[in-house]
Amino acid sequence: MDHGKRLRLACIGCGARAQTYTQLAARRPDEYEIVAGADPVPERVEKIRRTSANPGFRGFPSAEAILGAGKLADVMIVATQDNFHFEHCRGALERGYDVLLEKPIATTAAQVLEIERLARQAGRRVMVCFVLRFAAFYRKVKEILDSGALGELVSLQASEGVNPWHQAHSFVRGHWSVVGKSSPMILSKCCHDTDIVHWLAGRRCTRVASFGSLEFFRPARAPAGAPARCTEGCPVGDTCPYNALRYAGDLRFPWLPMVYDRAQDASAEEIVDWLRTSPWGRCVYRCDNDAVDRQVLALEFEGGLPATFAMTAFASGRHIELCGTKGVLKGGESYRQHFGTHLVLLPHEGEPVRYTVQAEDGGYELHGGGDPGLVRALHGEMTQPAGGPLAAGLDSTVHSHLIAFAAEEARRTGRLVDLAEFEQGCRPDA
Repeated sequence: MDHGKRLRLACIGCGARAQTYTQLAARRPDEYEIVAGADPVPERVEKIRRTSANPGFRGFPSAEAILGAGKLADVMIVATQDNFHFEHCRGALERGYDVLLEKPIATTAAQVLEIERLARQAGRRVMVCFVLRFAAFYRKVKEILDSGALGELVSLQASEGVNPWHQAHSFVRGHWSVVGKSSPMILSKCCHDTDIVHWLAGRRCTRVASFGSLEFFRPARAPAGAPARCTEGCPVGDTCPYNALRYAGDLRFPWLPMVYDRAQDASAEEIVDWLRTSPWGRCVYRCDNDAVDRQVLALEFEGGLPATFAMTAFASGRHIELCGTKGVLKGGESYRQHFGTHLVLLPHEGEPVRYTVQAEDGGYELHGGGDPGLVRALHGEMTQPAGGPLAAGLDSTVHSHLIAFAAEEARRTGRLVDLAEFEQGCRPDA
């Protein structure tokens, strides 16, 4: 491929993620041209059209329509809901597109492995939107690890506090609340984290154990007299931190625009009226959710490297601790907020070293600059000579997904899962 060429981008799904990626691409006009978008909501297609500033931009009402129009671009951005990723990525590969695929790759392990096979068969590139690999914080962690400052890596601990409101928005009221209609929490939210742990470990995972459950966001926890909807006059509405009426007040941004297209311009009265029938207007204790609100993974990687990952709805931000034969590296959101530094290296001998990192502006703030980092990297990744591995390609991200699927299997069954056996059992010809 020509490193100097402009990549033509098209989108299947024109919601929040596609809008973020195309806005960032539009800032790099020497590298990208946005040529088409498809979404059943016309207003979303129009947002991409305006972002493109391209008079030749073509809008489509569905994935089927854009895929049936011939090859319009070099790279297809697949940013639909999780359940459609497999179908839409497969369609793009079959029509000759390289793909920028929003995570997860698919919602079953068998489909993930099939996408890997299809991409190899078609000779196409699939870059997965594991934006944390491109975030300044994790790139600094990887840099310190690769420098040898920690010596030999002997253990790794990571955690994610989802944030209580985020949990309620996305995994109680929202798109990922019912596992059977989307995917397990460890995949839908935390495949970012299983990927980062795998990426930093630098080797394959061999065994997984996991524990977790839904304990808080369920009917037994509802306050006395709480109605089905927050718009119906809840007796504890004034003090409930999950009151949906906050979408019309202090929590309109950044949450509401992700699910309500008129969020930017709507009056408070319009938002409240929308909440009367919207899933996001429901009492968080009276939804149909079954996604866990806490989960812990114990992982063993090749060479006997142990790692843990913990997810909780009731904290905010990601944290990490790497222990090595020469020192320990600790960091995360609490360090940034309370100590004014992102990372602290504690050598076994010598003085501590503190690191601060500067995230790129733009994109989803909770991704720590990973969105612009991903879009910046995309051009080089998709124009490099054939055969080179992608920074977030299927050769490594498929295994990250398998860790998440195996962890859910371990949580459900209460058994230790062998990754090699699990993968073999998920292959279509097993």
